[in-house]
Formats: sequence, C-alpha cells, structure tokens
Amino acid sequence: MALDKTFDAQSAEQRIYEAWEKIGAFRAGANARDGASTYAIMIPPPNVTGVLHMGHAFNNTLQDILIRWKRMQGFDTLWQPGTDHAGIATQMVVERKLAEEGKPPRRDWDREDFTAEIWKWKKTSGNTIFQQLKRLGASCDWDRAAFTMSGAPNAPAGEEGNFHDAVIKVFVDMYEKGLIYRGKRLVNWDPHFETAISDLEVENIETPGHMWHFKYPLAGGETYEYVEKDEDGNVTLRETRDYISIATTRPETMLGDGAVAVHPSDERYAPIVGKLCEIPVGPKEHRRLIPIITDEYPDPDFGSGAVKITGAHDFNDYQVAKRGGIPMYRLMDTRGCMRDDGDPYEDASAIAVEVATGERTLTEAEADAINLVPDALRGLDRFEARKLVVQQITDEGLAVMVPAPPNEDGEVCFDGGMMPYVENKPIMQPFGDRSKVVIEPMLTDQWFVDTAKIVGPALDAVRDGTVRILPESGEKTYYNWLENIEPWCISRQLWWGHQIPVWHTPGLGGEWRSFCAATEEEALAQMHATFGDDAEFLLVEDEKAAIELLAETIRTDPDITGVDQRHRPQAIPVFRDPDVLDTWFSSGLWPIGTLGWPEDTEALRKYFPTSTLITGQDIIFFWVARMMMMQLAVVDQIPFDTVYLHGLVRDAKGKKMSKSTGNVVDPLEIVEEYGADALRFTNAAMASLGGVLKLDMQRIAGYRNFGTKLWNAARFAEMNGATGSDGTIPVATYPVNTWIIGETARVREVVDQALTDFRFNDAAQALYAFVWGKVCDWYVEFSKPLLLDGDDATKAETQKVMGWVIDQCLILLHPIMPFITEELWGTLAPRARMLVHADWPVYGSELIDAEADREMNWVIEVIETTRSVRAQMHVPAGLHVPMLVTQMEPAARAAWDRNETLIKRLARIDSLTAVESFPKGCATLPVSGATFGLPLAEIIDVEAEKARLEKTLGKLAKELGGLRGRLNNPKFAESAPEEVVEETRANLAAREEEEAKLKDALTRLAEL
Repeated sequence: MALDKTFDAQSAEQRIYEAWEKIGAFRAGANARDGASTYAIMIPPPNVTGVLHMGHAFNNTLQDILIRWKRMQGFDTLWQPGTDHAGIATQMVVERKLAEEGKPPRRDWDREDFTAEIWKWKKTSGNTIFQQLKRLGASCDWDRAAFTMSGAPNAPAGEEGNFHDAVIKVFVDMYEKGLIYRGKRLVNWDPHFETAISDLEVENIETPGHMWHFKYPLAGGETYEYVEKDEDGNVTLRETRDYISIATTRPETMLGDGAVAVHPSDERYAPIVGKLCEIPVGPKEHRRLIPIITDEYPDPDFGSGAVKITGAHDFNDYQVAKRGGIPMYRLMDTRGCMRDDGDPYEDASAIAVEVATGERTLTEAEADAINLVPDALRGLDRFEARKLVVQQITDEGLAVMVPAPPNEDGEVCFDGGMMPYVENKPIMQPFGDRSKVVIEPMLTDQWFVDTAKIVGPALDAVRDGTVRILPESGEKTYYNWLENIEPWCISRQLWWGHQIPVWHTPGLGGEWRSFCAATEEEALAQMHATFGDDAEFLLVEDEKAAIELLAETIRTDPDITGVDQRHRPQAIPVFRDPDVLDTWFSSGLWPIGTLGWPEDTEALRKYFPTSTLITGQDIIFFWVARMMMMQLAVVDQIPFDTVYLHGLVRDAKGKKMSKSTGNVVDPLEIVEEYGADALRFTNAAMASLGGVLKLDMQRIAGYRNFGTKLWNAARFAEMNGATGSDGTIPVATYPVNTWIIGETARVREVVDQALTDFRFNDAAQALYAFVWGKVCDWYVEFSKPLLLDGDDATKAETQKVMGWVIDQCLILLHPIMPFITEELWGTLAPRARMLVHADWPVYGSELIDAEADREMNWVIEVIETTRSVRAQMHVPAGLHVPMLVTQMEPAARAAWDRNETLIKRLARIDSLTAVESFPKGCATLPVSGATFGLPLAEIIDVEAEKARLEKTLGKLAKELGGLRGRLNNPKFAESAPEEVVEETRANLAAREEEEAKLKDALTRLAEL
C-alpha cells in the first residue's frame, strides 16, 4: 500500500493503538527472548480522580521510552499501571456529585452506603486517565492494572485483588513490632474535610495579613527595668515596664498559650525569666497566668524578641513546648470553630493557673481535655473569635501603642496621638490544596509510624550505591529528609480508604484497650483471651456509642468503674477505630502490592525488585523514601535500583502552570493539534537531568515538522523502490552508502548510551540531527544521482542501503515516536512483526568506514561552507556561480572528482577552475585540504550589501545596548521575575550571535 502524502495522526493513532492491544504487545514478558533479564517499571499511580496533565504526559513519556526500548531489546518487561484511591480527592468528588444530584450530604449516610456510592463512581468514571494515557501511546500492561483499594470490604465485582489484604497485613505486623502507635501530635488539620492532611496537600500562599502587638502584664503588678542597647553597647532606651510584649498574626490562639519564651542570651528580659505573666484576654477575674521561659527558638533581633508558645496550634511552638514540658491546650474543634465542650471557663482557667504555678501537673490527654476558650467565645468561627479577641485586648488598653500618623489634613485622629501597633504585612498562609480553606495546625490523636526505627536501611541503600538517585542533587534532599525524619502520621479522618484494623474496648480505670488484628474475628479472639472465653462483646458504631453503653451499665451497677474480670458488664462495648490510612501508606507498598504480595506469586518472584522509578522531585520524601522504608521493613529488599527525578513542567517562560495564571496547557489538546509523537519528542528533548522543563508550543510544532520530514523521506524511498529490509546489514561499495551505514551505527551507540544514562534529551537530539540532517537532507540528496542515473548494480545497492537505513530510523525513533514509526513500518513493506516488537540493533562502530566517513564529511563541509557564504552575501538562491580553487591536496581532489556532480548540484556551483591566486572581489572558502573562492564582485552589489549590513548592525547595536543596560542594572536583576531576567539573557545571547554573523559577513564584503 502506497504512503499517503501526509501522516494523519488523528485517524492513525487510535487504529495503531488498538492493533497493539489486539496482539497483546504490552503484556508482561511480550517479545522477551529466552532467558532474558527482567526490566520492570511501576507507574507512579495517578489519583483515581485524575485527568491527564502535562506532568503526567512528561513523566509517562519517559517511562514509555524506556519500556519500549527494553522490550525491543528482548528484555522480559513489565510496565505496571494502576491508580491510587486518593482518599480526600475521591471523597470530595463523590460528595460534590451527591450534592449536584440533590442527595443528602455524607453525614446523613452510613459509612457502608457512602463508600458504595464511591465504588459506583469509580466503576463509571474512575479510570479516565487510563484512556488518556493510551492517547499518549503509553504501553502499560493494562490487563494488570492495579488499584490501592482492590479487595477491600464491600468492593464490588471486578474490584477483586489483594492490595487491601497487603495493606492490612503490613499495618498489623508493624503494630505488633512496635513500629506503629497512636498518640497526640501536631498535624495539618483541614477544617473543611475535618481530617489531617500531609504537607504535600498544603499550599503556602502569600496573602495580605496583620501582625498585632500586645502586652502581657506581669503577675501581681511586678515591674522591671527594660534596657535596649545598640551594637556598640550604648543604651538607646531605658524604662520601667510591667509587661512583656509579643506579636502575633493569630490572636485567637493566645487563649491556648502555655508560656512566653525569650532567648537565653537576651539581656532585656533576664530580670523576668521564671516569673509569670498574664494572658490579656478573657474575664478579668479569671485571667490566666503563664511562665516566662528561655529557649533557643526566639530570635532576639526579630520583633520584641519574645514569642508566645501555643504548642497545640503552631509547629515551631510545639517543639518548644515538647522541650520545655509546657502544657498544650487545644482551642478548636474539627470544623475550625472555638471549642464548645468541657467545663466552664472559670473551672478550666483555675486548673491552668495551678499548672502554671507548679501546684499541679497534667498528662498530655488531660491538657487536651481542658477547654480554655472563654464562655463568650465558645462555638464561634476562629476568624470571628479573632476579631473579638483583638477588640477585647484593645479596649482594655493592653495593645502596644505607637504614634499615630496625621491624616491628609495634618490632623491626628487618635486620642493622645497614639494608636494600636498593627503591622499590615503579607504573610505565608497554609491552605488545603483541595478545600481551599486555611489549614489549622492542631494537636490531635493520630496513628503514627515510628520512622526512626525503619529509616536506617533506606539511608544505607543509597549511601552504598545499591540504589541510585538521579540527578545527584536528589540524594541531598533524600538524606536531608531521612536524617531529620519525624514520626509519620498515617491516619486520616475519612470514610474512603483502608480502615485502621484496630478495635477498642473499655479498660481498667476508664482508659481504652486496643486490639489490632487483620479481621474482626481475630480481634474478638484477642479480646476473649484478655477478658475470658465467657465474655460477651457488643459491636457499636463509635466511641460515643461505647461510652453511652458503658455509662448505662455503670448506672445499673455502680461497682463497675472499668472493665476487668471482677467488674465486667454483661456485654462489653467494642468499636472499630474510625480512621482510615493515609493514601501514602498504601501507595508506599505499591511495588510489592501490585505484584500480589503477600502471596508468593510468579510476578513477584520475577519482577521484584523492580528496575527504574521515574517520578517528580516533589514527592521524593512522600513516596520514594517511604517506599524504600516500607519495602525494606516488610520484605527486606529494595523496591527499585534507580530513581530518576524530574521537576515541574513549566510554560515557555519558565513560569509554573496554574489556572489563576491562565497558562495551563492541556496535553490532550496538543495531541489533537500536533499528534502524540510531537508531544512525546518534545518531552524527551527537554528532559535533561536536573534541567528546567519549559514547554514551548513552537518546539512542539517543530517536532511535528520533524515527523513530516521523516514521512517525506520514506515516501521518496518508496517511490524509488528503496523500502523494506530483512534487518541484514547491507554490503556497500559506494562511499555515500558506506558513509550512511557508519552514521547509522554511530547514532545507535549514542542513543543507547544516552538512554542507559537517562539522558533522554541527548538521545532525542542525536536522533533529530541524524534523521533530519544526515538521512533526510544529505543522504536523500546524495542518493538521487545513484538511484536516477546509476547502473543497475549501483541502483540496487543504494535501494538496499536506503531501505535498511529508513528501517533503522524507524526502529531507533520508535520508543520516542511510536505512532508514525509504526505506521511507516507497516506500510513500507510486509513485516513478520509489528515495529513495537522489532529487534533493537546491536551493531556499532565496526560499521564505520573511516575513509568514506572522511570523504563524505569533506563533501558536506564544502557544500555547507559554500551555502553559508552565499547566504551571507545575498547571492540569489537559484543562481549557479563559478568556483575557483588555489590549492587542493590529493585526497581533496579525489573526493571532489568522485562527488563533483553532488557538490555542484547541492552548492549550486557552475564550474571549478584552478588559479594561482584569487582575483579581487573573490570570497575565500577555506575547507580541509583545499581553499576555494567565489568570484562575487560581478554578481552582487558590494556597496549596497555593505550599506545594508551596516544599517542592520546600527539598529542591532542600540538593541544590544538596551539589553546589556538592563542586565547590568542591579535593581533589574533583584526586582524582575526570574523568568524575565532569563528571557532577557537569552535575547541578548541571540542578538550577540546575530551581530557576530553580520560582522563576519561585513568582513567578507570588505575582502571583495
């Protein structure tokens, strides 16, 4: 079948992909040679709610390049696809869907019915991204597609699997080994979703804010001499104070302060360290006292140098409170409102004062139970409470005051000319990336992995080179995270996810006892072992129901104060922990979970440990490091041997893509307009190790043109009977054919080495230069005389060589541009196999003929030099001009003689004449082994050309001066956005290159 004039990507891509799937081209082990080594890649599982974005397109292109390359090399390959159940994101999507359908909100459903709704949604909409990845050409083994909730309780038909079993088994094993525990710790709390979230799900955004300055009066009206000094020790301020001042951006959190901290070296506050001060808010008769302490955290040079310590609502304060044994008082409920539970404020405040004065100590749980929100503020939204706290402090005269500036009329509008000190300043505020509400640091009960106990092997594996991280800068980030690791919060207050396999019952003294087991039956067996075989248990919905049941039992039998063998209710209430596991916990088991662990499957034995992980550098800790820790802790093996990290895909100017900026690019729209191959080649070409990923639409258009160039070369070959090859390396006698065979061998080696080193950009650039430059331009042109005017033997040789070369282009390009290459492969000749399973070549430098290489490169040098001078001198493109030569070495003469027709036609040369010296008006062309000249004085208007070039140089000089002036201005470099500075530098470099060419042309004209 003859090739069409152009490649229609829109009609071909789907047809080709379906053909691949029909023959099972992507199945694990497809095209593997006998005894082949394995090569496995685990796809970073996109959220089940996900749709393809440029990050996915880039990341999956690189994975597909490697897997197609290895598959063609005969490796036993597996590219494991799958999706993550994405707890918060999925729950949000389904809740929104229910609202759109007019159905009740989640809280009006029971847990089982709500998760059933999610499973329904997942069946109809949950795998959208798989279809989109297929549009990109991703060659995953889709039959093995995994899901991090497969096999979970109540999973519908079609969602079988044992990933859930694997997750639960790991939790139970780690719990029994003391690696998982429950405790209170500060977490990022999302008041909208009412759950803890990870740092990755928090967006820190600069927003307009305020810094309020308040006075904390010293207890009992005490005073001290406050002294400030300059750098030389000279006193600049001395006054008697009865307070210590602090500054805060969140006044509502003052209610939970446990102390005021100053730096140990801060002499200003030395007289009052250890004394008590008063929190300036709340009923005056119940005003709370807190100690003034020292800690390394406060910066004496920032603000007043004194810092309020609210351990339950600030991450830095939490560390200070832990170090200093400061009680942490939680102020808010799960919705971000001020607490409305517990004893009246009068009683709670009295307890807190006893703690501050050393008369009483509290456990962490007891401190958390105390509600120190004044009665008038209870139940209010945190931001509404903030306004009232500020107003109360100001009304009481405990705001720090500063001179008020005059208004436009020169009048001071504040009594006494003083006003409260409130700084209007931008602050970094944490927002939930999905809820878009302000995140509240909150001390809550959560489940944690004691990562310090499992981090060692993960560090050692990278340090000793067992696992390689690319680029090497990623290793520093990896070490920094793991060497300073904190306990990992693995619980989420959601319904969608792996419910934590722990059951709770009342214990002695009113505390709760916990039983961890894979199933409810196993947990009950543990309870019977604890409470006796005759014990009866009643499974209730939650802790609240258990407490109510126990309270009812105590009312009927006052002797029961807890649950033991002597005082045991007839039915002991039992409830399952309502939390689910963080999705990072389950995805941390991705390598083994997708291969069937804990079952001893063939896939697990064959493909684990896997080979290469390609992922974004932003999740090196959240996912990469955790997979390392988890696999080593669970099966004592590394999960992969190489980690390739890449950055964010940005726009052409280097700006981060965002909807608010309006620069988001939809990869599917690119595929629609330019075809998948052009996008894939662009992704490969910009994938330099550690480089900035700038997506330029002009570049994509350029690589579509590259595909067109390849298509046209294939059409030329087809029209000249030069198609199809059995893969045998042809024997060539003509230098042009010998040369192109050697060039093909050379680029094969470059591409293989580049892909081995994960330098995708080098592989793409080498193929671009070879296919476009060497094959489509030079070889096609060089072959025309041989095909059109050569004898039968010459023509047959050239047809065979060209057919082989075109096939090699298709093979080498296939991992990057699979669609157009597969289309050409199947159309140019009958094939035993599709290109996706063609043999990857192993030939190398042994095919390079040094003599032919030198000769043809000399010919190219002559043609390119001649073309360059013609272009500089504005010689009419279609004009054939005479050429002179003053000296020519024998090798050069022989090369000219053998290729004279080629040179004359491609350089548009009329004739070659040997002369003793060049006449005036002749442009000199020095090349290897010869010196040529073009007599141009009679062909072009030299003076007019000089004038044109000088005028152009004059304009360019002004432009260069402006660009250099901007870059040499320190204010520009400091204040302009980074992408603007980079663009200016690039513009200057381009203009300087243009200036150099123009000056070179002017020099040549001067010679004339």
